[in-house]
Amino acid sequence: MAHSDNARATLSGVAEEAGVSLSTISKVLNGRSDVSSSTRARVEALLAEHGYLRRNAGQTRARLIELVFHELEAAWSMEIIRGVEDVASEHGMSVVLTQSGSRHAPGPEWIESVMRRRPVGVVLVFSDLPPEYRERLRARAIPFVIIDPAGDPSPDVPSVGSANWSGGLLATRHLIELGHTRIAAISGPEDMMCSHARLDGYRSAMTSAGLSIRPDWVRYGNFHIEGGSVNGRELLASADRPTAIFAGSDLQALGVLDAARGLGLRVPDDFSVVGYDDIPLAKWVSPTLTTVHQPLKQMAEEASRLVIRMSQAPLDSVPRMDLATSLVVRESTAPPPTG
Repeated sequence: MAHSDNARATLSGVAEEAGVSLSTISKVLNGRSDVSSSTRARVEALLAEHGYLRRNAGQTRARLIELVFHELEAAWSMEIIRGVEDVASEHGMSVVLTQSGSRHAPGPEWIESVMRRRPVGVVLVFSDLPPEYRERLRARAIPFVIIDPAGDPSPDVPSVGSANWSGGLLATRHLIELGHTRIAAISGPEDMMCSHARLDGYRSAMTSAGLSIRPDWVRYGNFHIEGGSVNGRELLASADRPTAIFAGSDLQALGVLDAARGLGLRVPDDFSVVGYDDIPLAKWVSPTLTTVHQPLKQMAEEASRLVIRMSQAPLDSVPRMDLATSLVVRESTAPPPTG
């Protein structure tokens, strides 16, 4: 508040209405962990209702954007890192890189450390953010945005994602247009929304073309090389094998290529494979990989710009953005073998 007397009066009124002490109000304002979620939510609602503005909320922040991953897979994460660094550099900021938690949310140790660092904003590569983390970040006026190639965040969480269903559709339609009718799919983990969205795109393309989908040809992997290698070997070792595989990620496509070499099969002469992501390695492997381009760097750029705008002024609505995917045709796909 501009006037300390008004600020104290407002905080005293909020404390009385919430049935808590001024000390508890102070803890909420400073993002302390020793306040229950229900009390924090009640105090936050009353602060907003009374129009309380945190004094100098943006002036004591470090000139940092914090970027948080659950794992640093170099072939994939570097595109995200480049995007965040480019935007941070444009605004005279630095990037703090943190690894924490699982693919669903960062770990509890992270929220304590980010409160101490007090960055301009946080960009997270996760499916969602727990409600208690959101409350604590908002209490310290630290804006956050999720880069969401993996899931479906809560409606009140700002996010930048991509069109996973369209990507699965593009990949499968490409194989169908080449003449393939026996097409398998290896998606990512079964508990991730993007895995189902890419499979739904695959199913939609197959169904609209009047092609049958064999249940044993629809697999869930882990988006890593071993997920493609294990499932690819099982699919391709059969005499009744598919003529094409939509691998669901470029790393899984590399695993499928490795399985094919182990079985003495040639790509694309004996079968075709399509990846997903368009990581830089996709155009250097042999054969070069047909894939769905997921605009990872652009997603990171948009998320970074958004978190900076949110640090400067509150937005009227919760922004949700899905960027378009596109097909990149290279050497790993061709018409099915004859005979």
